[in-house]
Amino acid sequence: MAAMAAIERSKVQRLYDACGIIFSSSSPTKGLPTLWQLRWLQTILDAMEPIDVGIDGSGEERSQEGSHGLILGHAVREITYVHIHECQDFSIGVFCFPAGARLPLHDHPNMVVLTKVLYGSISVQSYDWVDDSPSSNNPRRSGLARSVADGCTLQSSSKVSVLFPKRGGNIHSITALSPCAILDVLAPPYSEQQGRSSSYYVSTPLPSLPGFSILEEITGVPDDLHVVGATYLGPELSFDLDTSVN
Repeated sequence: MAAMAAIERSKVQRLYDACGIIFSSSSPTKGLPTLWQLRWLQTILDAMEPIDVGIDGSGEERSQEGSHGLILGHAVREITYVHIHECQDFSIGVFCFPAGARLPLHDHPNMVVLTKVLYGSISVQSYDWVDDSPSSNNPRRSGLARSVADGCTLQSSSKVSVLFPKRGGNIHSITALSPCAILDVLAPPYSEQQGRSSSYYVSTPLPSLPGFSILEEITGVPDDLHVVGATYLGPELSFDLDTSVN
């Protein structure tokens, strides 16, 4: 019966269970995930589709009554965040974008972030600080940054992207090239109380140093950034952690 229950778990349940094992505060391997753990999470995320998190990403014209209880992804008119789960160790959620919408340049202080494009395509611009002391837990306010991705295009067929606290493009912006949605896992999640609030930046390229820019933090949230929330309509999560690897 236990094996049958594991087989029948939803994909989002499998993701939650894996995150709980890897990122839990009580985990003996607490810290940056191992290569094996990352591959486990990437395999789960790579298999996920919009319907697995309660979203219709088909693009077909439907009325809300004909949506079969799903969020109509292509009908969103502004950036929409679908909250799935958050605890002190990790969060899982989906951003739905209309074409042309943009998340401005922002950071993920002391966080690991995995991103899966569920449908559509995005363009990513990302940076890492050139000089970032490993002993510092405070986010940088300005300085020289190295370009990691300059207009890199990701789509549903792309492999899951991973960024780390100090490498992999921790500071990035996302532009929707078409109506799209991305599934994000953040570990740990943003927390002002824990010193992990999001900072926003503007970049100034250095013509004399190709591939590098000066980043400067701006005060508060950009005026043109508007994000609304939507109710999660996907499979219900069970918080009785299943430690199997299925």
